[in-house]
Amino acid sequence: MAEWKDLRIDMSRLKSDIETLSKIGRSPEGALGRHAFEPPYEEARAWLKARMAEAGIEGRDDPAGNTFGRVGPQDGPCVMSGSHIDTVPDGGPLDGALGVLSALEVARSLKDSGLDLPFGFECAAFVEEEGRFLDCMGSKAMAGQLDLEEVAHATDPHGKKLTDAMKGAGFDPARIPEAQRPQGDVKAYVEIHIEQGPVLEQSELPIGVVEAIVGINHTRVIFEGEPDHAGTTPMDLRKDAFTGAAEYAYRMRRIVLDEGTKDRARITFGIVDLLPGAANIVPYEVSMMQEIRDVSDDKVDLLYAKGETLAKEIAEKHRLGMRYEYQSRNLAAAMNLDVQARIREATKALDLPFVDMPSGAGHDAQVVSRVAPAGMIFVPSKGGRSHRRDEWTDWPYLEKGANVLLQSVLRLLYA
Repeated sequence: MAEWKDLRIDMSRLKSDIETLSKIGRSPEGALGRHAFEPPYEEARAWLKARMAEAGIEGRDDPAGNTFGRVGPQDGPCVMSGSHIDTVPDGGPLDGALGVLSALEVARSLKDSGLDLPFGFECAAFVEEEGRFLDCMGSKAMAGQLDLEEVAHATDPHGKKLTDAMKGAGFDPARIPEAQRPQGDVKAYVEIHIEQGPVLEQSELPIGVVEAIVGINHTRVIFEGEPDHAGTTPMDLRKDAFTGAAEYAYRMRRIVLDEGTKDRARITFGIVDLLPGAANIVPYEVSMMQEIRDVSDDKVDLLYAKGETLAKEIAEKHRLGMRYEYQSRNLAAAMNLDVQARIREATKALDLPFVDMPSGAGHDAQVVSRVAPAGMIFVPSKGGRSHRRDEWTDWPYLEKGANVLLQSVLRLLYA
């Protein structure tokens, strides 16, 4: 057993992969955008499978658009690691990509080692994690948790249909159910990810062991008024949709702070559309995408219900129409205790300090956790920054994290 305990990743390969992938989908102005099923994403998919092939690993796509590569026994249960290679608009080079490329490097390291693995190991790139159409779509398909009605009606912010995007990339939406993996097929799942927050950097710690991942609710909140002349319509006679939206956003923040889990609840209005968008016309419609996060599913549901009650109250107060449209829901997830233990063992074996912590961001791991024991490893985010082009983690931290992943996988394989 001692031989696998000395195994380490090849950092030069991982570094080269991170640098190369970060250029795919980057505009001349420096913005990085790889959106699921669009040409830059498909270019990244082809590149990833080519890198697998160079290592003697056969890459394959499932009917939902996920990409996998496997080493060791080709049949039976596997230990899996991965994440996603799609990005948010103008995103960074590590969100998701670190997890996929580290998993690929683990696969190469296992293959190079010549170890006789007792189970297969699979690296996974789950499609459409970021939610251009449906968040965590790929992992939900693998877990058998994707609602085909949602797929049929899902559109991106520009009105493009998910089904059309899939067909354009060569995938048949009707075959999505075939992507579901049988119960027990994934023996364990472990994902490495940048923290996307400031805790590890401020604590000067290289590793976070994730204990739980927040639940997330997306809801579109729409206020409807009348488009009157801004100069001639008295303030008390207006039906100003923006007044209602602004009051709603301000008061919901207070409700979340007061009634959500202390220091663990979040609300964000990241997309706001105002019509008609003219300085001299009273806004007649404001649509806001509301995102509620909390480590407690009960709290997420409570805050969602409180929001609907508040929206009705404000609409009545300002004589507005109102729509409160549920979009999607990811359940909170506790990480598996045994997988957490293996990550801690690996971290201690590498003589690295760590901290147990929750994840305030959603990840594929929380979906996979519904059907397999799952865990997550965090590495520090420089300045706590993510979902922006200057997102970064220093190379030594990336190497430490990838070696923790490798040693965690080995412990799960030989457990």
